[in-house]
Amino acid sequence: MKVFIKNMVCNRCISAVEKIFREADVPICSVKLGEVETEADISAKKMQALEESLVATGFERIKDSTQQLIDKIKNIIIIKISELDIDEDFLLSEFLSSKIHKDYSSLSKTFSQNENITLEQFFILHKIEKVKELLLYNEFTLTEIAGKLGYKSVQHLSSQFRNITGFTPTEFKKLKDHQRKTLDSF
Repeated sequence: MKVFIKNMVCNRCISAVEKIFREADVPICSVKLGEVETEADISAKKMQALEESLVATGFERIKDSTQQLIDKIKNIIIIKISELDIDEDFLLSEFLSSKIHKDYSSLSKTFSQNENITLEQFFILHKIEKVKELLLYNEFTLTEIAGKLGYKSVQHLSSQFRNITGFTPTEFKKLKDHQRKTLDSF
């Protein structure tokens, strides 16, 4: 049986969900972002307890196919950004269509109708959050960050960063409160 779970965005989320299933005594075959495969069907009583534990930890069971699709899209985007391997000529539309094997216009429409944000906006917001993270780690120059996240130039990155945060990357680094957002808050 597959159980789809919302708000799983990292390896710590996988560990937390594994723990919830173990504590509920539900044997699992595999756990990946947004999905748990169990060894057997789960009784209604155990499923209710699992759902309560998931919600208490910040997760949520996804019951309908539309929400499953949206969560899959979000996870694919988050993983792509975390890999820091976005080419300058990267096209979100081609990337998502090839990963999900569906027409981008239908993916975009479904996402926008259910999330009140476009796919492109979601992608940009997550790239900006990654820029914030990388700026704070101080491992890469702004030029390197721009290259890793597919910006055509530092000016393009800086302009988009300022439009979204209200600060230039340099101003952001000087702030005491860095105003970071969790990946599941979009």
